[in-house]
Amino acid sequence: MRTIVMGGGVVGTTTAYYLAKDGHDVTVIDRQPELAMETSFQNAGLLAVAHAFAWASPRAPKILLRSLWDKDAALIFRLGLDPRLYLWSLKFLKNCTAERYRVNTLRKLRICKYSEQLMAQLKSDLKLEYDDLQKGLLYMFRDQAHMDQAAAASKFLTDNGIQLELKSRDEAARIEPAFEPVKQLYVGALYCPTDASGDARVFTRRIGAEAAKLGVKFHYNTNVKGMKAGNGKIEAVVTDKGEFSADHYVLSLGSFSPQISRSVGVDLPVYPIKGYTVSFPCNGSNLTPSVGGIDEDLLVAWGKYGDTFRCGGKAEFAGYKTDFQPSDFSAILKTAREMFPNACDWSKPSYWACLRPMTPDGPPLFGTAKYANLHLNTGHGHIGWTMACGSARMAADMIQGRKPAIDMEGLTLDSGRF
Repeated sequence: MRTIVMGGGVVGTTTAYYLAKDGHDVTVIDRQPELAMETSFQNAGLLAVAHAFAWASPRAPKILLRSLWDKDAALIFRLGLDPRLYLWSLKFLKNCTAERYRVNTLRKLRICKYSEQLMAQLKSDLKLEYDDLQKGLLYMFRDQAHMDQAAAASKFLTDNGIQLELKSRDEAARIEPAFEPVKQLYVGALYCPTDASGDARVFTRRIGAEAAKLGVKFHYNTNVKGMKAGNGKIEAVVTDKGEFSADHYVLSLGSFSPQISRSVGVDLPVYPIKGYTVSFPCNGSNLTPSVGGIDEDLLVAWGKYGDTFRCGGKAEFAGYKTDFQPSDFSAILKTAREMFPNACDWSKPSYWACLRPMTPDGPPLFGTAKYANLHLNTGHGHIGWTMACGSARMAADMIQGRKPAIDMEGLTLDSGRF
């Protein structure tokens, strides 16, 4: 079967690989000159199954309200003129109950666990190297009440097979010695020894090279403008380089998926949430942490990727803007330098901002949408890298007519989620 995958990020490229393994004649279309040039280009890089918690939580409304006057808040809501932001936000707020938070977290966790297995299998089978570190991740806390709350909430995860260990600040510093000089800032940590880190851009390009060996064709510098439908099916992808036709079409354009789906009357509840990362060079003389993690009170993530140290954070509800000023990174850098003052060469920053494709409840979207040959694999939010391999296999299985290996309850557009 001929299949077109719209999107050359980590999700779309991995989907193309699995489809090619299944015998499909696959074409990937992307507007950039290379794979992984947008959200997958310079993300935080954490493979964080233990961070599968839904963003729509009982704590979220208060954090968003505070962001209206606190410019350094971890979540920032920018008032604007886009009605889709407010419609999406209302759906988000409806999911901020304790019960919806539990359900949505468990749905995300289902995908994350499956993806972790497939990532390990791909790494072994293809001998993939992507600057990964298999040393676990530390989720650090400065506030005792917050850590107690997180430890209680983590029962969601431990009851479902995730290994999470409560650590004192001294124990956390033994896991990552770079914390020793500043451990007094923290009361303790949750440590997931099975979580990991890696460079999503490197992984995407290497899995893309493997896909090319299987015959996948990549059309770069090709901007998807929309789709054409007729006779109850998608007939073509419309681009600035002409039309492309196939038997099946996979929508994996991240935050831009709704813009394209609307061209054929499909409204997807996906909205862009802007995230920020900054990378620095490091070498043997730096005290760079080799265990990645997240400061859970200030929501700043960090990780080491080869000779690069990266930190990231901030979630900004601001539409499709990706522009930034160095000052936008001040809160992230203040936290990172306080934690790891000798981690890297702080004088050589490489700034980046990208759009995370968020659904109001948290889990991504799968299955068909209005047309039997239009397949969704989009809306992965802040942990698309963690979910990528599982999502790709699930999407490929559904296109192939096979039942996916995990329960699809609540993961499709027609499941009554919204």
